[in-house]
Amino acid sequence: MSTVTHIDQRYIEGLLQNDSRIIRQIYEQFADKIKGYIINNSGTGQDAADIFQEALTAIYQQAKHKQLQLTCPFEPFLLLVCKRKWLNELKKRSNDPVTNHSADVYDNVGEDVFAMSEQIAEQEGQTRLFMHAFRQLGEKCREIIQRSLQDEHQEKIAESLGVTYGYLRKKKSECMATLLKIIRSQQ
Repeated sequence: MSTVTHIDQRYIEGLLQNDSRIIRQIYEQFADKIKGYIINNSGTGQDAADIFQEALTAIYQQAKHKQLQLTCPFEPFLLLVCKRKWLNELKKRSNDPVTNHSADVYDNVGEDVFAMSEQIAEQEGQTRLFMHAFRQLGEKCREIIQRSLQDEHQEKIAESLGVTYGYLRKKKSECMATLLKIIRSQQ
């Protein structure tokens, strides 16, 4: 199976060429999201800055030494690298809270970078398949499924559509069965 390089490869090229405009763009677009994730998961602003920098360094090393080619958008790829690094850091802290490990930051990413990239590409393919099938459904089915996926209460959906709760459940079940049938026929 051949893989197509994603347009966001420009971020990788920018890192490789030390392009200050691209690097500034990476920080402006993605640093706050990473910071939010880390702060919401037992970290500090400084932890977030360190993890973000380590992730960019690891991605740079993968691109330089192993010719990393993105097959997915840069943002979810960067987020996965940062999450993995942060989870590794939390694990280190819980196992050995006193010792500061000076392990090579690149060891934690290794070939996982490529595996994560492939995983994201596969998820994107599944999302495209789902959306293509979803668009083939009737308007009522699309509305029922979409509102159900938004965690809206079934009773509230039924009321707003002017149908009974029992009818809504039956119709939703039928719509999901149709959606799955379309998806299976496309695979």
